[in-house]
Amino acid sequence: MKKQKGFTLIELLIVVAIIGIIAAIAIPSLLRARVSANEAAAIGDSRTVSSSMAAYQSSNSGLYDSVLTCLSAPSVGCIPNYPGTAPTFLDTQITALTSKQGYDHALIPGAVPLVINTSASPSQVLGFCYSSIPTSQNQSGVRGFGIDASGVLCNSPDGTATPNCQ
Repeated sequence: MKKQKGFTLIELLIVVAIIGIIAAIAIPSLLRARVSANEAAAIGDSRTVSSSMAAYQSSNSGLYDSVLTCLSAPSVGCIPNYPGTAPTFLDTQITALTSKQGYDHALIPGAVPLVINTSASPSQVLGFCYSSIPTSQNQSGVRGFGIDASGVLCNSPDGTATPNCQ
């Protein structure tokens, strides 16, 4: 009879146990990296909205807009006499305010001016706050973020709305 070569059952079990231990060590690190990436994306979106609102404000007689979609289509009933061929201020993917990369986004408009400026958008406001809250706390993100008209980005360690967005 020939002697067959191969691995014994115990050797295979040891290899499987080693792979299981390595996986148990690596998976939490990968989950933390995903949460960090989601938070970085939420911060990036917040800063993008803030700078887009500042550019929009300069084109809208010094006023912000309470409707975020006006930043992606300013010539469609938002800024009077804004050329249709002129550039937009923000991408439609951000203005849709859908859940993105584990965060829910919302625009909280500021106060309406006492005197309505007829050369500005009909939905004109004096300020805004853009809020990003984790869809699933401690899984998709840990911190909540908010940025207002001042450009200051705040965060809440428990994932709730930040004070500047309440």
